[in-house]
Amino acid sequence: MMKQILFLFFTICQFSLIAQTTISGKVTDAKSNPILSASVYLEGTYDGTSTNEKGAFYFTTAEKGTQTLVVSFISYETYVKMDDVSSLKNLHIKLRDDVNALDAVTINAGTFKTGEKAKVTVLKPLDIVTTASAVGDVLGALQTLPGTSATPEDGRLFVRGGDAEETQIFIDGVRVFTPYSPSPNNAPTRGRYSPFLFKGISFSTGGYSAEYGQALSGVLDLTTTDKPDQEKTDVQIMTVGAGLGNTQI
Repeated sequence: MMKQILFLFFTICQFSLIAQTTISGKVTDAKSNPILSASVYLEGTYDGTSTNEKGAFYFTTAEKGTQTLVVSFISYETYVKMDDVSSLKNLHIKLRDDVNALDAVTINAGTFKTGEKAKVTVLKPLDIVTTASAVGDVLGALQTLPGTSATPEDGRLFVRGGDAEETQIFIDGVRVFTPYSPSPNNAPTRGRYSPFLFKGISFSTGGYSAEYGQALSGVLDLTTTDKPDQEKTDVQIMTVGAGLGNTQI
């Protein structure tokens, strides 16, 4: 009885071995150096393996007929071979470098400024002239923003916790030492410049760069418009006074 069981067992093993096909070979690069851990498999199946430190691979499959062998590895072109599984033995496969695998890498050195313009308010000229109680004054419009102190009897730009001298005003990066128009006693002063002279108005109550020097409370940065396309004269008549401006090309 034991002999019959052993005979049956070996017979099944023999048929199983006959049904399996061995696929083997070696994978190298263009300089014949072995490639480790390259993927080798039959397309559309679960049969496959990876190459060892010598670039060799070996696996068995139950597939029959014509199959597609795929060999792939990072930075190399994928190798594809379609043949009968019985012919996929002792293969010597050379993978070519994939010139398109790694695109050009550009490294840029950047900077991070802590708190830079963290509290910046940007206004356009139209925003200024349409702000209630600003009466067309750049500084008057900014006094309506949070972080400033409303002082209608003075007219100058105050930031809470400081005075007007601690708020510096710049036009195109140049500090303006007399940004206010002269006024008689007990009358609020106004800014000297029309809001339509500027294309960018930014006001920062903190977090500005050291380039602004001794600005302790805030910075008003004004950027003038580009070259005008026509000459014009502006006349302003308000309850607090009048203004006249002329633009020359």
